Amino acid sequence: MTQTVNNIIDLSIPWLLDHGVKVVLIAIAASIIHTISVTFVSKSVRRMIVSDKDAKNHDAEKKRENTLIRIFTATLQVLITLIALLMILSELGFAIGPLLATAGVAGLALGFGGQYLIRDLISGFFIIIENQYTIGDIICVGDTCGAVEDITLRLTTLRDLDGTVHHIPHGEVKVVSNLSKVFARVNMNIGVAYESNIEHVITVINRVGNELADDEYWKEFIIKAPQFLRVHDFADSAIMIKIVGDTMPLKQWDVAGELRKRLKVAFDNERIVIPFPQRVVHQGKS
Repeated sequence: MTQTVNNIIDLSIPWLLDHGVKVVLIAIAASIIHTISVTFVSKSVRRMIVSDKDAKNHDAEKKRENTLIRIFTATLQVLITLIALLMILSELGFAIGPLLATAGVAGLALGFGGQYLIRDLISGFFIIIENQYTIGDIICVGDTCGAVEDITLRLTTLRDLDGTVHHIPHGEVKVVSNLSKVFARVNMNIGVAYESNIEHVITVINRVGNELADDEYWKEFIIKAPQFLRVHDFADSAIMIKIVGDTMPLKQWDVAGELRKRLKVAFDNERIVIPFPQRVVHQGKS
């Protein structure tokens, strides 16, 4: 028994001094490379990704950077671990050729089975890196609109005005309309009676828009005062006037609501009629 133990020790010591040391060095090297790569990727992403200077949500910008860092570091970690594991198996005497062939076949099968997942991940990567939208933005994806509550590499989470949460896989995103990128716009039509003096109407509209833009509370939300743009249409019962103005992101609805209220008051004071559909009924003689 003692002789057997001595023989095992005699055989193990040379192996440990040769292959065992190499296995330990491979593990240490993999750990060091991983640590260095995490630091390198983190600094590189924060330098290379240009922050949106007009962004209203710096936490969302930070989360965008952190998401990209997680993507790159996780990918590097898998690659480093896989390479180190193959090197260790080689030192342990395993033939890694058949393992590589088996992994290739398994990867091919997984690729076919997970093609939709891969499509979601790739699309999500470009959405994040191109900064198409961030958390807090109001966007429309197809017929679904809402506030962006969360963005992951695979999907975007929206909450609409009814409070309903929509989870949209990035692979299904074809066209995204961002309603709160850099600035927003008040774009509204208002009808006045055909008997109205158009020049007088224009003067009142522009005056109300300028007063709103100079208001102590509203001026911080308005970039360009709402003003008359054009006579938009001759409708059945009214002349349609188009009014436009630029606002801070997400403030277009608040500004438009306040503008409508002030226009109604001003039109009443100036005796400008906002018509409603009317129907003329001719009663025949009995």
